[in-house]
Amino acid sequence: MDIMNTQFLIVSYDSPSNRRRYKMMKTLEGFGMRVQYSVFECNLKPKQIDDLRRRLIKLIDREDSVRLYFLGAEDVKRIERLGDERRVEERIFILT
Repeated sequence: MDIMNTQFLIVSYDSPSNRRRYKMMKTLEGFGMRVQYSVFECNLKPKQIDDLRRRLIKLIDREDSVRLYFLGAEDVKRIERLGDERRVEERIFILT
């Protein structure tokens, strides 16, 4: 991917609905890397950002929260990672 024409963003999400939360996670997997259970880091072109935004808007409900944090190149250089830097694997919980 051409880094010069991309925007780094962090996307966080939450929903009281397990189904919608799962769909948000699956959508975001196609755009970035999952770094926390509800947080993705993405490096996207403007059209990809528009596509991601459209897809998420279709999924969410009034009680859901999705935040996109846009970081500039200088901000990205200052990101610190402490502790475990591995990618977070999906966990599915079944409540009975």
